[in-house]
Amino acid sequence: MPEPSESLQRLVASGRCDCCNIGEYADQLKVLAEEVADSKQAKQRGRFFKALGDESRQRIIGLLSAREMCVCELMSALKMTQPTTSHHLKILEDAEIVKSRKDGKWVFYSLSDPVRVETLFAIFR
Repeated sequence: MPEPSESLQRLVASGRCDCCNIGEYADQLKVLAEEVADSKQAKQRGRFFKALGDESRQRIIGLLSAREMCVCELMSALKMTQPTTSHHLKILEDAEIVKSRKDGKWVFYSLSDPVRVETLFAIFR
């Protein structure tokens, strides 16, 4: 295990934390990070918020909150090309915001978890 940083050593020496053993304290911080700042969850949250960070994707989410739609409906409503629409849908699908359902040659999209998206969007109303 690497040595605790100088700044962490100074913090423990200052008495501003409830630990007197720097090694134990560094171990506690590592365990805490694994419990509450899991890298896999952080990566998923990053994808989720990145997906929401684009106006076109927010508009797609708005339309899909009304009902399930296929790519051609989204293209027509938003005046976007098929490649652009599909690109945005792929990002939203990777972030688990939308899901797809194939029906013959058609692919329909809907929100994966409408309540989660509606709750998040309600914050900005």
